Amino acid sequence: MNDGNRTSRRSQAWFGASGRGGMVYRSWMRNQGFGHEVFDGRPVIGIATSASELAPCNAHLTRVAEAVKRGVWQAGGFPLQFPTMATGETLMRPTAMLYRNLMAMEVEELIRANPLDGVVLLSGCDKTTPAMLMGAASVDLPSVMVTGGPMLNGKYRGKDVGSGTHVWKFEEDLKTGRMTEEECFFAEGCMARSNGHCMTMGTASTMACMAEALGMQLPGSAAWPAVDSRRMEIAQSAGQRIVAMVEEELRPSRILTREAFENAIRVNAAIGGSTNAIIHLTALAGRVGVDLGLEDFDELVRAVPTLVNLMPSGTYLMEDFCYAGGLPAVMAELLRGELLHGEQITVTGRGVAENVADAENDNTDVITGLDAPFQPAGTGTAVLRGNLCPDGAVIKQSAASPHLLTHRGPARVFDSPEAYHAVADDPELDVDENTVIVIRNAGPRGYPGMPEVSNVPLPAKLLKAGVTDMVRVCDGRMSGTGYGTVVLHVAPEAAVGGPLALVRDGDVVVLDVPNRTLDLDVDDAELTRRREAWKAPAERHTSGYAWLYTQHVEQADRGADFGFLRGSRGHEVPRDSH
Repeated sequence: MNDGNRTSRRSQAWFGASGRGGMVYRSWMRNQGFGHEVFDGRPVIGIATSASELAPCNAHLTRVAEAVKRGVWQAGGFPLQFPTMATGETLMRPTAMLYRNLMAMEVEELIRANPLDGVVLLSGCDKTTPAMLMGAASVDLPSVMVTGGPMLNGKYRGKDVGSGTHVWKFEEDLKTGRMTEEECFFAEGCMARSNGHCMTMGTASTMACMAEALGMQLPGSAAWPAVDSRRMEIAQSAGQRIVAMVEEELRPSRILTREAFENAIRVNAAIGGSTNAIIHLTALAGRVGVDLGLEDFDELVRAVPTLVNLMPSGTYLMEDFCYAGGLPAVMAELLRGELLHGEQITVTGRGVAENVADAENDNTDVITGLDAPFQPAGTGTAVLRGNLCPDGAVIKQSAASPHLLTHRGPARVFDSPEAYHAVADDPELDVDENTVIVIRNAGPRGYPGMPEVSNVPLPAKLLKAGVTDMVRVCDGRMSGTGYGTVVLHVAPEAAVGGPLALVRDGDVVVLDVPNRTLDLDVDDAELTRRREAWKAPAERHTSGYAWLYTQHVEQADRGADFGFLRGSRGHEVPRDSH
């Protein structure tokens, strides 16, 4: 350890102060039993944990924090654990996405306000990972992420079942009489049988992989199951590493460069990752001043095939992915094809290529090679433009039905997800397999919070007739565990007067994914008349956080962050009031 850095550490503005000020800080810390030697200038490491029993994916993070502490002590640091809110998608209403920005604000301010030299971020469920990265990036103190890991594979009647993905399948089976209520009740316990987040390549697994691909998480750590002892080993390693990062002054601003985001975008395509990564990576890029646009998520992935055969696009689950070699095996293969920036620095202090130089692929059914990919290049996320989405929309091609990627059909419009659900089981519902279901007012401002409602279940009468997919268009999001031919993130959203607000029943919607277009086949003059007659919906929130959110949230193509949070505000020590 370089003792010369001790007196200049940020934490010494608190613990190294003389007189009454320093005495106040040190004496109150000593009521926890810390000896005087911990205030000698060693790096003070915050362990930000989003552990909560209200966020089942994160409930075990208290144990992970203990492993991090061991590593920090071993490396000569002083670990201090503190809680953050947990944005658990499984329970929070109306949607955890409404609170991602609030959590990012909390993480940022807690780090800045406290005597910390570095921080380890413990996340799990979907929104906690991007929220913590966004908050830490805006402070720019040395930071390393440790995600909580996926659950063990679900097991039902001798077959693997995936959390989230099989919820949709079981619901369809229930509606068509292939399952009973009792069988569904039994299956739900088989699906979630250990601590951890979803074990499909849903948003939680995707964002864990994104943290690793960006260089903010130790190599290999995204995939270890939550209950595997090696999850604790890598948490301990993160505790050791953050102390060294403080010495090296290795901050997020050095890691989260344009090249790092390009790496993450290509990795997301290779793993068949969630479309939600687009929202979160765009928001994170805004915090560090990297210019990232929707087109990047299309152009950068056109040459990248899907290499990972995981649900919802494939067959396997995260446990299989882990044992096959995890993300290092994928990144090594992409480097072989010269598809990544190998010199980009990571939290290890080394470049991406050096990190994965020894990676091996132990199961080519789970992680395929570039020479025989699971899905060919050009099947990743596509970004659409057109008169129905002038600021963009996205579709996950690998989860869509190929025959629907070019489609023309009449719209059946619903002003909310609830309006659709109220009639979805009606045997007289006026829809057929060619209908395009349009769900609006589910965007950032409209819901508010942009919930995961876009891949609404198919109408019961079509499911019973054997229809398995149809085109759906929405200004909301889709769970990363979901599947189907669903156009998402339509921008601008209906609630702010986007073209989706002008669609009427029977209007012809034209989807052409190969040509990257989504259009409404309605005369421009008619659309102008409709726009002039359109009235903005009344404000539902006049106070509280929901009001703050609706007033300041940006559109989906900008990452749905608050405009006033873009950029970094640094880690300057706040004024001393003692």
